[in-house]
Amino acid sequence: MEFRETPPAPALRFQVLGPVQAWLDGKQLALGSPQQQAVLTTLLLHAGRPVTTQDLVDGLWGDRPPAQAIAALRTYVSRLRTVIEPRREVRAPAELLISVADGYALHIPGRALDLTVFEQLATEAATARAGGDLDKAHHLLVRALGLFAGRPLTGVPGPYADAQRLRLAERQIAVTEDRCTIALDIGLHAEVVGELNSLTAEHPLRERLRELLMLALYRCGRQAEALGVYTDTRKLLIDELGVEPGSGLSAMHARILAADPALTLPAVTAPVPVAREDGPAAQPAPAQLPADVSDFSGRSEMVADLSTVLMNATGQAVVVTSLAGIGGVGKTTLAVHVAHRVRAEFPDGQLYVDLRGAGASPADPAVVLGDFLHALGVTENPDSLEQRAALYRSLLASRRMLILLDNAQDAEQIQPLIPGVSGCAVLATSRSRLAGIPGAHLVDVEELTPEEALALFSAIVGDQRVAAEPDAAMAVVTACGFLPLAVRIAAARLASRPRWSVSDLARRLADQRRRLDELQLGNLAVETTIGLGYGQLSAAEARAFRLLSVVDSPDLPLAAVTALLGVEETEAEDLAEALVEANMLETFSPGRYRYHDLLRLYAQRQNERADDTGEQQAALRRLLDLLLATVRNAAQAVEPDDQLPEPLNPPASIGIPLITSDFAQEWLRTETALLLSSVEAAVQGPSELLRPAVDLLIVLNSLVEDPTHGSRVRHMLEAADRNATSHADSAALARVHFAFGTLQSITNDFQSAEQSLRKSLDLQDAEDMTVLRSAAANDLGIILSLANRPAEALPFFELALAISRVVGAPIGEARLLGNMARAQLGLGMLETAVRSVTDAVGTARASKNGPCLADTLYQLGVVLSSADDPATAAEHLRESHRLYQSQQNRLREGYTLARLSSSLLAAGQQAEAAETAEESLAIGHEMDSAYCQGLANAALGGALLGLAQPARGLACLREAHAVFTRLGVPEASPVADLISQQHTEPLSPPAP
Repeated sequence: MEFRETPPAPALRFQVLGPVQAWLDGKQLALGSPQQQAVLTTLLLHAGRPVTTQDLVDGLWGDRPPAQAIAALRTYVSRLRTVIEPRREVRAPAELLISVADGYALHIPGRALDLTVFEQLATEAATARAGGDLDKAHHLLVRALGLFAGRPLTGVPGPYADAQRLRLAERQIAVTEDRCTIALDIGLHAEVVGELNSLTAEHPLRERLRELLMLALYRCGRQAEALGVYTDTRKLLIDELGVEPGSGLSAMHARILAADPALTLPAVTAPVPVAREDGPAAQPAPAQLPADVSDFSGRSEMVADLSTVLMNATGQAVVVTSLAGIGGVGKTTLAVHVAHRVRAEFPDGQLYVDLRGAGASPADPAVVLGDFLHALGVTENPDSLEQRAALYRSLLASRRMLILLDNAQDAEQIQPLIPGVSGCAVLATSRSRLAGIPGAHLVDVEELTPEEALALFSAIVGDQRVAAEPDAAMAVVTACGFLPLAVRIAAARLASRPRWSVSDLARRLADQRRRLDELQLGNLAVETTIGLGYGQLSAAEARAFRLLSVVDSPDLPLAAVTALLGVEETEAEDLAEALVEANMLETFSPGRYRYHDLLRLYAQRQNERADDTGEQQAALRRLLDLLLATVRNAAQAVEPDDQLPEPLNPPASIGIPLITSDFAQEWLRTETALLLSSVEAAVQGPSELLRPAVDLLIVLNSLVEDPTHGSRVRHMLEAADRNATSHADSAALARVHFAFGTLQSITNDFQSAEQSLRKSLDLQDAEDMTVLRSAAANDLGIILSLANRPAEALPFFELALAISRVVGAPIGEARLLGNMARAQLGLGMLETAVRSVTDAVGTARASKNGPCLADTLYQLGVVLSSADDPATAAEHLRESHRLYQSQQNRLREGYTLARLSSSLLAAGQQAEAAETAEESLAIGHEMDSAYCQGLANAALGGALLGLAQPARGLACLREAHAVFTRLGVPEASPVADLISQQHTEPLSPPAP
């Protein structure tokens, strides 16, 4: 929530006050391994100052660096440059993470780092405090401390990070002490007692915190407890350190014993009932707020902002603030907590009502007004709503009151309850956004942050149980979706079962089918709370709420919503927006919708209870049709005129038109999660769902070569295999095994890929002239070529080429010629190979098909390298790399850079070869591609030998040999020969 003007956030932002994270244009960046994060951390904390290579090595590994520390450091820097400057052209100099002398420096804007913002806020707070503006100082420190997202530099290794972690933690607690001091100065003693109790438990020897706790307790009228803090602290200091308390703590003890009047803030005087000349005294000001919770956790910045808005209720109109959010998100708890915090600002009293807006019988505003008027001293209420509202506004016209309207149904219900003039403030909560209230501050209350949820869980369960099992505790609050109600219920269940461990609870919540059943205790239940909101939906909205959960996707674009609901787009958008207004769906960007995790589970349970399996399957089939048609459109945009395998069941949808290659690739990147989730939902369904799901996966695999999805796709294919086998669907099985072969090839499991592709071909009719059969034969030929079996590979390439010519697929023919050239090369047919691949490049260039041209140029570069023409090979490989880079095909970039490095090495350009190989190696690690890592290490090892760095060079060569041997590819042999030429110890076999 943000009520103030703030400068725009930098496009690139970094976080060190918690887990080290970064964002570019709002999207979180993958910062790589902990060691790579440690390098980034060191550079960030040096604030643009150069850091030498030796200092980076010492900071990361201390006095025990690995043998290849410098090489590893360069790899980390190369990867970081790629991550934080993704749009930098290849070979272009870095602009942010630059090389300086013998080291590096990271130049970013000041406000791009959370630590810098923290220190700026702390400095502004000190200035405000010195100027006497304590409220502003407190607010600034709340904002500053709110930047901490957990323990600073969480999980970052190395002695430098260890030292900085201690420094930042000390800075955090020092600023916290300053904030608590100011909070006491402005009368927030009751609010900080709980926090100071927690802080003193966490830092038992920190005397300043104990001193502040004593003062807070004393001002709350708890003198005995305040003195007890001193007694306990003195005993602890003597037992642990053998010293007496310091002067500050001792002085506070003495002042409390002496009842020093300076310790007591001026009390807020309550309005005194005034006696009337003609009757009894007026009744006291109403104080109807429910009790505040003792374990309120988190939301410190939101609490501060809401408090500021309510306390500044002095303008021309009544201040109305509306909190909206899903059931269980803590709207009421937050509102009551804030109301207690500011109640002293409203000396004429506070009114409260539960409007029962989420229930079956919402409160009648006329009845509520009657209760309010009675609390204000009216003995006889007018009859009509209008008369009661007019009298209510008249009575409040000269008063300063806070009105808390909890659980409102809509704006119409609360409109009569809003005072007519300024001075009063209204704080309302509702599951829907009360946008119909003119001038209202609309605040969305979201789930807690992970750290806030963990703090709430710890406050109920106890710090010791959480500290003993921190991972299990985080798993529990994650399973709760960080929803406060769910966290409270889970924590209360654990607290009432002392024999349970936190891990026991985490295991019970891990089962999604039973999670809602586990999240109930007594009359509290997450499912019941969500059900209240579900019960308020119309029949059409309830149907939409259920059907959108058929696919377990992180979010859904409007086109997918339309397909699932089977209605026109305008109607689908209206239904989705109605669910957003009811806080049953969320939207964080126009046209995209998502569930809270627990709401999705609730929707899926309603699907199980609805007994409309046919409608759910029809919804999923409509979505698969849309996605399959759109992915095929994307394939045509990315690779014009390329032939795709024929779908078993042609989609009924024409799909989303994707005109340009860039647009198509962006759509694929954005919707990958939806595509995979849709296949996941369909592969275990009936044949009419299984077939389009497998077709979708085949086309997707051809467009997105990303090994990081390998495990998930493998599970889908295993399910599809079982399903197709049970239905004896040989056509679907042929596609499943083809998809298996593609996946296994991408993940470098070449032996399994060969088996899968042979199965696919066996399941297809030997007379079939189909794109699928051509593709399977081509892929099998590639696998056999990689295994140094060119004589076996060539017939499969010839079969694929013959089919390609029959079906009229020039793009496929160009790729096949390039692949055949590699087999011909392996058979010693050098001139034929050069002729084949040159023809392939010509066909691809004439087609204007960028990916095909990149592939054939890559093959030409490899063939020419073997033909002792490294300079020309390098020229073609550079062009291929530029194309792959523009297509954002990271895996192919890595392969091409490795091949380019080998060509540069053959041309005698060792330094550039080494640098190029380092880039390839970084991509290989990023994409988790063993084959790419092997190629890169082989090239890097050779380059380092040429640069008179034999130790590093041999280490790289040994790593390459181990990879190639494990993969069973022929590249292991020449690497072994190169190692043996160096007169070193015999090559040891790789570890199993």
